[in-house]
Amino acid sequence: MFRDGARKSMWQAEIKRYGTVFSEDLRYDVVIIGGGITGVSTAHRLQLSGLNCLLLEAKNLGFGTTGGTTAHLNDFFDTTFKEAIGKFGLDNACLLVDAGKEAMRVFHSNVTQHSVDCDFEEKTAELFAVDEDQVSQLEDIVDGAKQVGYQMHYTDRIDFPIPFRKAVRIPGQAQFHPIKYIRALAEVFIENGGAVVENCLCESHEESEEGVLLHTSLGEVRAKHAVFATHTPPGISLLHFTTAPYRSYVIAFSLKGNSYPSTLGYDLYDSYHYYRTHQIDGKKMVIADGEDHKTGHTGDAGACFSRLEDHCRQQFDVDRVEYAWSSQYFEPADGLPSIGVLPSSEGRVFVATGFRGNGMTFGTLSSAIITDLINEGSSRYEALFNPKRFRPTAGFTTFIKENATVLKDMIGDKIGMERIRSLAEIGAGEAKVIRHEGRSYAVFAEQDGELHVLRSTCPHAKCEVRWNNAELSWDCPCHGSRFNVNGQILNGPTTTGLERIE
Repeated sequence: MFRDGARKSMWQAEIKRYGTVFSEDLRYDVVIIGGGITGVSTAHRLQLSGLNCLLLEAKNLGFGTTGGTTAHLNDFFDTTFKEAIGKFGLDNACLLVDAGKEAMRVFHSNVTQHSVDCDFEEKTAELFAVDEDQVSQLEDIVDGAKQVGYQMHYTDRIDFPIPFRKAVRIPGQAQFHPIKYIRALAEVFIENGGAVVENCLCESHEESEEGVLLHTSLGEVRAKHAVFATHTPPGISLLHFTTAPYRSYVIAFSLKGNSYPSTLGYDLYDSYHYYRTHQIDGKKMVIADGEDHKTGHTGDAGACFSRLEDHCRQQFDVDRVEYAWSSQYFEPADGLPSIGVLPSSEGRVFVATGFRGNGMTFGTLSSAIITDLINEGSSRYEALFNPKRFRPTAGFTTFIKENATVLKDMIGDKIGMERIRSLAEIGAGEAKVIRHEGRSYAVFAEQDGELHVLRSTCPHAKCEVRWNNAELSWDCPCHGSRFNVNGQILNGPTTTGLERIE
C-alpha cells in the first residue's frame, strides 16, 4: 500500500519512494516529522530560508491524508467568518481572512517559482443552498463575509446539475494534484541540501536547553527544533482533548457525455458535499466528497460509499465510478487549527493540526507560520492559531461532547465486548472485537479462513479498536490511531502497533 487504507486513491500512481539516510552524528537545525503537505511544505520553506533540515516519514510521502485528499484550495473555511466573529471577535475574523489569502499566495508562489507541474488551476467556487434551512445558513455566511470584507456574490446559476434555492460565487480558489505537488517540493528541498528519510517512525522526543532529541525506529536524531506535522503528535497532550478524528469519503466518477463542471461546488448539508473535476491519464472525472463521521463511529463504513454514490447518481448522469477511498482529518473544538508551539513544549517543538476540511490550505499556511516562528520568533497569526489558546467559551460545547464520547467509547466497548468460546466462531470474511479467556482480541477472518488475531487495545490511550470494513483496518474511536489487519500502524498518534498473536 502507498496510503493509509486498502482502497486506492486517484493520486497514488504519482507516488515516488525516497531512500535517503540520516547521520546520528549530525545535529540538524530542524527535523520535520510527517511527509504530507504540511511537513513537506514546512521542510521546503525552512530549507530555502537557510536552515539545515531533515524530513522524517513513517511510511512514504503522501501516505496519510494528503494521499487521500480531494485537493481543493480555498480561503473561505469550514468555520465560517460569521462563526469566527461570534467566537473570536471581528478583528480576529479579519485576521483569519488574511491568513487564507496568505496561504493562497504561498501556494501560488511555490508553483510559479519552481515551475511545479501539479495540475494547478485557479477556480471559482460555488456555494449553494438546496432547501430553506440551507438558505438561512447561506445568508449568515454571506453576512459574515461582508463584515470581514471577503467577496461573495449571489448568482442565479451554478455549474452543477443540482437544483438549488440560493447560491453565491467565490472567486480566487484553486485545485491541484496533491502528490505531484509535494513530490516537486520534496525534490526542491533535496536539491537545496535537505534530507528525506522514509520508513522512519518517530517514537518519542526529549526537549532540553540544548535542543530536541528524537528517538526513531532508525536511531536517534538531534536538532535545535522539531516540527510534528502528523495531525496529533505522539504521547498524550492537550491536543488530544481539543481535536477529534473524523473520516470523509470520496468517489471519482466519469459522466455520460462531456458536460463536466468547471467550478468547485459545495452544498450546505451537515456534513456537506463537495464536487470538482479532475483529469487523470487523459480521463476526466468528477470528484465528490461527503458522508463524514467520527472515526470508528459507524457500523458499516462501506455503506458510506454506497450512500455517497447514490447521492451523486441522483445529481449527475454518472457513467462509471472509477475510484472510491476514504481519508482522515481532525476537527478542533473551537473551529480553528492549532499551529505553533506544542502545548507541552518550552518553545523548541512545534505542531500543526486541527485543519477540519481545509487541510491543503492550512497545511500550506503552517509552513509560513512555523518558519516565521523559528526564524523570527513571532508570526502575525501566532495568537490566532496558538495551540495553547483553548478557551472554553469558544469551544466548550464541542469539547464536552467529543470527550464525553471518548469516555463512553473507552468504557462501553470494554463492557459490551462479545464473548466467545472458540475462534472458530468467527466466520469467513468477518471481523470482531471479542473477549476470550479473560483477554480482548481483534480478529479478522479472510475468505479462505486464515485468521489475523491481534490484541484489541490501542497502545496510545487503551481504547478498544473497531473494524473499518471499507479500508480493512482497525480504527481507534478515541484519538484516531489506525492499524492494518496485521497490527501495523496506519495512522498515529500511537507509535506502537497492535500485538499480533500467532
